[in-house]
Parts: sequence; C-alpha cells; structure tokens
Amino acid sequence: MDFRYSGIPQEIATEVRATMRAPEYGHPAFKALAQGYGPCRLCLRTFHVGADERILFTYNPFAAGELPAPGPVFIHAGSCERYESAELPADFRELPMVLEGYGEEGELLSRERVAGRSVEQMLERIFSGHRLRYAHIRNGEAGCFMARVYKPVT
Repeated sequence: MDFRYSGIPQEIATEVRATMRAPEYGHPAFKALAQGYGPCRLCLRTFHVGADERILFTYNPFAAGELPAPGPVFIHAGSCERYESAELPADFRELPMVLEGYGEEGELLSRERVAGRSVEQMLERIFSGHRLRYAHIRNGEAGCFMARVYKPVT
C-alpha cells in the first residue's frame, strides 16, 4: 500500500514567520533556541538542541468542520521546505510515535503506540482494517501532532 507523509502546509509556516501569530487563533508565537528535538512540523527534521532557532505556535491539524484539537507545534525560524514524500521521514525512525487513524467524518477509529514496531506495517494494517481517510503521527511522549499520512488517490 502506498502512503504519503506530509508536514503542515507551507502557507501556514509562511504566515506564522511573517506575523508571529498562530493561524486561526491569533495567539502569539514564540521564537527561541531549540530545547528539545521537535521535530519541525514543516520539513519534519528534528532540531539541533541549543543551536536551531525555532518558533512555537498553536496549530489545529484537522480540516475545517471537524472537531478542533489545537496544540503546540514547532517550525524552524528560518526557511525550510515542506516534507511531502512516500517515505517516512528519516528523523522519525528514532522518535516515540503514536498513530491515530481518522475516518470519513473525522472520527478517531484507531490509536496505537508504535513502540519499536514497523510504522509502515502498522499503517498498512490500520488503513486496511478501517475506512480511514488519513492518519496523524503524534509524539509518543508529548502527545502533540507531528505529521499527516494519507493514501494517494489513484
């Protein structure tokens, strides 16, 4: 089964960098040196602690009309490119992850901790076992949104 992994939309990062405000909410965004690994929700690379400057802001990973679940996310303060690929981001392999599968109406249908298992095999199973529209990868320690996974329309 083919999957696509993607970071947040480039337009969101551009807006946050320009306004230093969270989209949708208007909350102030904060810029500081990385004190944790992240990852950046745009390029999906981890941060170099104490070296990379990053921006923290409130982000809702759900489409309009679905139940909102805003939470804190980070992006690089400087420019980076949105990750969109058929490969799990390399930096994710060592991170604690939880996979959440969502159905046609945005309802949560599956939630599983990866815990050393194959992300690809788990996605294969949960997409096959449920009528999922997409999945989120969440941080297994902090619980925050990291990336979106979907099956391309063929």
